[in-house]
Amino acid sequence: MTTDQSGTQGRFGTFSGVFVPTVLTILGIILFLRIGWVVGQTGLIGAIIIIVLANSISFITGLSLSSIATNMHVRTGGVYYMISRTLGLEIGGAIGIPLYLSQAMSVAFYIIGFTEAFISIFPGLDPKLISTGVALVFGVLAYTGADFAMKVQFVILAVMTAALLSFFTGGWGREVAPVYFAPPSSSAGFWQVFSIFFPAVTGIMVGVSMSGDLKDPAKNIPRGTLSAIIITGLIYISSALWLGTHAETGALVSDYMIMQKIARWPALVLAGVWASTLSSALGSTLAAPRTLQAISLDRAVPRFFSAKLGSATEPRLAVITTTAITLAVIWMGNLDFVAPIISMFFLNTYGMINLMSGLERLVGNPSFRPRLRTPWIVSLLGAAGCYGAMFLINALATLIAIVFSYGVFLLLERRALTQGWGDLRSGFWFALTRFGLIRLENEPFHVKNWRPNIIVFSSVLKKREQIMEMGTWLTSGHGIVTFSHVLVGDLDELTQRGLRTTAINYTREYLQERGVAAFAECSIAEDFYQGATSIIQAHGIAGLEPNIALFGWGGEPEIQREQLQMMRYMVALKKSIMFLKYDPERGFGRKERIDIWWRGRDRNAELMLMMAHLIRRHPSWEDSTIRVLRLMDGEEGRKDARDHLGRFLKNVRVEAEPVVLVRADPREPFNDILKKTSGERDLVFMGMRVPEMNELNHYALEIRNVLECTPSTLLVRSGEMEDILDTEAKK
Repeated sequence: MTTDQSGTQGRFGTFSGVFVPTVLTILGIILFLRIGWVVGQTGLIGAIIIIVLANSISFITGLSLSSIATNMHVRTGGVYYMISRTLGLEIGGAIGIPLYLSQAMSVAFYIIGFTEAFISIFPGLDPKLISTGVALVFGVLAYTGADFAMKVQFVILAVMTAALLSFFTGGWGREVAPVYFAPPSSSAGFWQVFSIFFPAVTGIMVGVSMSGDLKDPAKNIPRGTLSAIIITGLIYISSALWLGTHAETGALVSDYMIMQKIARWPALVLAGVWASTLSSALGSTLAAPRTLQAISLDRAVPRFFSAKLGSATEPRLAVITTTAITLAVIWMGNLDFVAPIISMFFLNTYGMINLMSGLERLVGNPSFRPRLRTPWIVSLLGAAGCYGAMFLINALATLIAIVFSYGVFLLLERRALTQGWGDLRSGFWFALTRFGLIRLENEPFHVKNWRPNIIVFSSVLKKREQIMEMGTWLTSGHGIVTFSHVLVGDLDELTQRGLRTTAINYTREYLQERGVAAFAECSIAEDFYQGATSIIQAHGIAGLEPNIALFGWGGEPEIQREQLQMMRYMVALKKSIMFLKYDPERGFGRKERIDIWWRGRDRNAELMLMMAHLIRRHPSWEDSTIRVLRLMDGEEGRKDARDHLGRFLKNVRVEAEPVVLVRADPREPFNDILKKTSGERDLVFMGMRVPEMNELNHYALEIRNVLECTPSTLLVRSGEMEDILDTEAKK
């Protein structure tokens, strides 16, 4: 899937495209109406600490944002584009959709803030009608085009600049002694004041959202965003200092228009209040539709939302949608419950940006080569600051925002959207796997941590599902299983025909369709069994080498002979080997009864018992029972043998029924007893010995005769050197 980036690009530079909209959004209503209250509640030093702390979080976020922006070509969608291309479409959508809704709804909040300030001067007007009119005007501006809206921003910037000049040139000769720390009359604690001030610095993404319209996003975004954060931070600190030295504490706390009282030309501060809210509203009006456009182009929401309706550059349907949401929020009435949740969505986005940057540095993907490098610890501290601020501001709103985002993630994951780009997740798992493998390589092996690592050798799994099932059952989610297809033939010929890749892809798709958690491999060899012997030696890494090979039992005597010969090699390599003889008529029956034929405790018996135990842990066999069968020639010692076998099973903590059989006639053939005892079982385990080279044919015949008496059977030859059932520490 590719994001459509058609249309004219590169209209705006650093100043007009990033710096101005970011500055206008950060210098919002809190600067003109709440910064004095912050100083009055916490004292001058407390206010400066709050401003520095909040701006530190936004500056670190700006660094992380810049680091990611200089590592990719940021297209339409800004932050959403970065997150989706770094962490994947599902996480991008889980952050991007709430982010868009927050941007769209915040337009209404800014407009309502303007209206409240406006009707304080003209009290006879209907606030909802004024807000509606302003929203429609901004909608028309955005619909007409960002070029005209950007020009309007310069007018608003001029008004705000004049308001600040009026404020800082007022109050000369009227200095007061500042209160440095929180006065006794303070009605709000430090973190409560911080939570009220922090939203002032959360406008740093507005310029980024214009990424699709920037001339050089990798250059414009870092320069515009970081310079805007620094300059606005200095303005907030300067405002706090000026207020703290020119107004009494009581006035700072009670009079929200204290800046107007200090200013040389009070009317300009009032105009600045209006301009600050309108500028923030206009910035979000331009940013929100572009976020929705990018989400739509990725099909996380319906594609028609990205329609331009005749414009070469503007996402006009997204503008109409955003305006409709704005109007709906304006007419909702009580917004106190929704407002903090919107702030949480913004903060969640900023935290994710920091987390992405930090993880990219930690994972160390060679593809992550940003021009601006941010240390991973700095980015992760920024992420911690964002998420910490979320809970400090409003814990309930934070939980609601997290639940909503997670719900969007699950919805997108169920839709199984495809993406045509790589993301951080595979790099993260690679780094984590590499770390684990190195640790595993350096850890001494103990039998307590033994797990089955099985290679299942089979050709077309579709024709041999029983061996796929057996491989899955034998690991039961506690080991590793790899399905290996050995192509027999000439290496040059088969590679040129692409058969190896085709076989791997086919096996992988087949396993995924059936929900089997396993690996798929394919190798080319001139001889099947030589190839299998080579594969089991070369496969694996760092303590994860395969310890069991599983084959289907051959149907022809010559194949059986070759399998027994290969078994000799496997055991010499200290690899266990199993052969599955499948009964096509009965299959695995009802998967309820398992028999293990026991000829005394040895490595074979231990492996069979462990494998039967693992099979029973699989949901398909969870109701099954295991019998451990031992055959004796006479009654003498039968009870002792049964007691001994029972104690052994208890000691190794395997639930199984010990059964000791006695031949009624010493001359009764074992095969007759086998057929009578286990002929109707669902699965039978039998051990094998390692034959000499000169008796391969004879032993193959012996096995054929035995298997004629059994249902589906697993023939086992252990290559283990230690007792895998003994988990006690050796002294």
